[in-house]
Amino acid sequence: MRWDNLSDHPTAATGDTVLFGTDAVTTRTFDTPEFRGITFHEVRARSIVNRVPGASRMPFEWTVNPYRGCTHACVYCFARKTHGYLDLDTGLGFDSQIVVKINAPELLRKQLASPRWHGAHIAMGTNVDCYQRAEGRYQLMPGIISALRDHANPFSILTKGTLILRDLDLLLQAAEVTDVGISVSVGFTDRELWRTVEPGTPAPERRLDVVRTLTDHGIGCGVLMAPVIPFLGDHPDQLRATVRAIAASGATSVTPLVLHLRPGAREWFMAWLNRHHPHLVRRYERLYADGAYAPKWYQRRITRQVHELADEFGMGPARRGAARRITEPPALPERRTEAETAPTQLTLL
Repeated sequence: MRWDNLSDHPTAATGDTVLFGTDAVTTRTFDTPEFRGITFHEVRARSIVNRVPGASRMPFEWTVNPYRGCTHACVYCFARKTHGYLDLDTGLGFDSQIVVKINAPELLRKQLASPRWHGAHIAMGTNVDCYQRAEGRYQLMPGIISALRDHANPFSILTKGTLILRDLDLLLQAAEVTDVGISVSVGFTDRELWRTVEPGTPAPERRLDVVRTLTDHGIGCGVLMAPVIPFLGDHPDQLRATVRAIAASGATSVTPLVLHLRPGAREWFMAWLNRHHPHLVRRYERLYADGAYAPKWYQRRITRQVHELADEFGMGPARRGAARRITEPPALPERRTEAETAPTQLTLL
């Protein structure tokens, strides 16, 4: 694989170009049930705050991604192509060859303190999940959240991982001093569909328990209903069941997002579709004939249906720019230092 050709364009915030080099890689495997078959490549990154390309559809400009590759193994994951930059396989390799930026917390703290950094919002979980199983071992997020809290830097987290509840105390502390946005991804509640397309993730109801817990502690949590999978998860009854469960969890909003199939993810997903639902292959080829995104008419139909259901169940869509900040939190749990807080690896099922 190639490590030394990874580079980003220089940014005013970091000034660095090379992300890491061959002299900074340690490869490990762990013979434990939850990590069997997974290889971890530990690297010392040179930059951790990344600028989102201007052509991106993302509504944020800066991201922090402590991991590359993801044990969630979602067959549709758009980030699969990024593994190709390392000459790693974008299929099984993406699911089992995990790059860990072990110095992410200290590097972030240094970059936040730089006079060139002006406190812009930082989004996490936008490429691969920062609360995937690897986080249970490497425990990078407590240090990352602590750095953001100490600099009162606004941030948001998108996750499918229940492990985020381990860091509840830190999230509560951060929300006292800055804007903290949390979203949980739940595209459907169909358990059979979940087991086949998201085999390494916690069950949808477990993720909705996370929403409920965060909400009970005063942290408003939205749900990204993503992806809505054409012909497999878009039946009106499925949409209704999912939105009903999201509403019951106390989510502040629901935002539907139809499956998109970028290069790298498209090939892996279509191979999976051909094995499990061969009768749908031609329909997908027609629906996605013009590129990575489903036609506008289809996206609008799904969005309208979900928003109508959200209204029916007393919810609303996400409001652009809406702050999810605690103003009058309930009694806080007793605060503990990071050294006193033992990490907990939550079960997936």
